[in-house]
Amino acid sequence: MTDKLTVSVLGTGIMGAAMARNIARAGHAVRAWNRTRAKAEPLAADGAHIADSPAEAVQGADVVLTMLYDGKTVLEVMQEAVPGLRPGIVWAQSTTAGIEDAGELADFAREHGLVFYEAPVLGTRQPAEAGQLTVLAAGPAEGRDTVAPVFDAVGARTLWTGEDGAAGSATRLKLVTNSWVLAATAAAGEVLALAKALGVDPRSFFDLIGGGPLDMGYLRAKVELIENDGLTPASFAVATAEKDARLIVGAGERNGVRLDVAAATAERFRRAAAQGHGDEDMAAAYFASFEEEPRS
Repeated sequence: MTDKLTVSVLGTGIMGAAMARNIARAGHAVRAWNRTRAKAEPLAADGAHIADSPAEAVQGADVVLTMLYDGKTVLEVMQEAVPGLRPGIVWAQSTTAGIEDAGELADFAREHGLVFYEAPVLGTRQPAEAGQLTVLAAGPAEGRDTVAPVFDAVGARTLWTGEDGAAGSATRLKLVTNSWVLAATAAAGEVLALAKALGVDPRSFFDLIGGGPLDMGYLRAKVELIENDGLTPASFAVATAEKDARLIVGAGERNGVRLDVAAATAERFRRAAAQGHGDEDMAAAYFASFEEEPRS
């Protein structure tokens, strides 16, 4: 049995709210904050204290978990939290950010005496709600006993990638993985759009590839969301997917790799968001294939 922890969750959107709820259900005290307070308030029913500011949220915390939009936002929020921070707090940074961000955030942690863990997660709304995420973690061996119960509450597996959170090893693996996920999502939308444009019943396509090496459960799941108006609530929103795609493209450019598919995928997400699909599931990149909304 582990001692009860006090965990501050900063950012209670799609992922953060589910993670906070599972941390509370695991028996830990949760102090939650979100810039839009209404997104955090439902967590009160799970016993969470809803804070009015990041500084209030981190007061008395053993662990701070950040699940925000990007690295810049994380740094801004943690700067707001400074009055409530105390040396020795463990900080699990789960936001998908750029590789360079890991170093900047680790520098902030060092300046304020925090124990920094890079901890992006794999999974979307459903596995987050079920506590079945995969945590990609990097950080010092000393202190893992404190953060491990939090990772166990939100995930089914923790994969340690290194002992230096500032090196960005967990983020590097997350970006590589997301490059495949986002490309597959864009491809699912394109194959459905092309099938409809050519008068091909999508079921005949799935019958053709069924059970073979080209078949993918993920492809079928994303097409089903499009076909059955299942794009809301989003498991992973178009706007966030565009952000991640651009992080991937940037990481490639800074390391001498041209990522044409990732760049095109980012552009598809941008167009879909401009058409009004930014808050829908990233499968809505499908609509970027059309200048006007397709007829069903």
